[in-house]
Amino acid sequence: MRIASVGTAYPPHRYSQAAISEALTARWQDRMEEPRLINRLFVNCGVEFRNLVFPLHIYENLSGFGPTNDAWIIAAVELGEKAITAALCRVGLTPADISAIFFASVTGIASPTIDARLINLMPFPTSIKRTPIFGLGCVAGAAGISRASDYVRAFPNQYALLLSVELCSLTWQDNDQSIANLISCGLFGDGAAAVIVAGSETPIAKKGCPCAGPQVLDTRSTFYRHTEHIMGWDIGDMGFKIVLSPDVPKVVNEHLRGNVEAFLSDNDLTLDDISSYIFHSGGPKVLEAMENTLDLPANALEPSWRSLREVGNLSAASVLAVLEDVLVNSPGKPGTYSILAAMGPAFCSELVLLKW
Repeated sequence: MRIASVGTAYPPHRYSQAAISEALTARWQDRMEEPRLINRLFVNCGVEFRNLVFPLHIYENLSGFGPTNDAWIIAAVELGEKAITAALCRVGLTPADISAIFFASVTGIASPTIDARLINLMPFPTSIKRTPIFGLGCVAGAAGISRASDYVRAFPNQYALLLSVELCSLTWQDNDQSIANLISCGLFGDGAAAVIVAGSETPIAKKGCPCAGPQVLDTRSTFYRHTEHIMGWDIGDMGFKIVLSPDVPKVVNEHLRGNVEAFLSDNDLTLDDISSYIFHSGGPKVLEAMENTLDLPANALEPSWRSLREVGNLSAASVLAVLEDVLVNSPGKPGTYSILAAMGPAFCSELVLLKW
């Protein structure tokens, strides 16, 4: 089985980090003892630009769970369709070729889910199997690839589609000027990504197909007990209130290397066999912790740093955006190995072993 293609889509309203900082400072300055704190925190997020669902001036009039979630549904369908179309076009497929769809998001809720609404808009088969995923947060991009790979392992002549849409700007909280919320407002962006995973007996996955991406050799999920306070949401009348602990880099330092080494050992590999790393753009401190704990060479995570600078942390969609960059601009040489990884609420990690 192979990752056949990735497509991304972003909202049209693109702003510099400085412009967003200025707008939120003006909006919240009467609620803060030190409004300049917003700019100081935003500068340290490693983000230079972000795409937002709405023009900045709209957000001050958008509050409460109902209005923001309604906006999420409309935008998620629109961006999801664009990302799926981009992924399909790259490998000459249509929605009718897809047998299973996995949808991951943690920034809104819908029933019927976004995947169901897209099936009504696009010519997917009515027999398509649907798996909506909510609550995995940043780890859901890697976990979604793992679950889609599990599916095509069972049905090797089929294609599975993973779609993630994250609209983090719709979770800004006017009544929360905590450090966690300010960092969240400075770090997370809006975007969508779709991945096509091809079963081993599909034409795209067969050896010699020029459009084929890397093989998915193995996956590994790891749950860290009693760490639910590290990251997540408190959900109330005003919507999604961020839970974000400064201990995230500590968890990375304590667990990631051992998880990766054990995973590779089970596949008769070591860190020396890995030629590239496709990691979730969690933020500067998270990326630095990943680099340090794995003793990575300089620029090993440059696609992740670049994604962070250009679009911010896209939650579940981030690692998929990094994957697209690698597939298009710096694919591995035939026979080499890569690790795709993300970490997220629970706290947990997901690893995917790829072979080019």
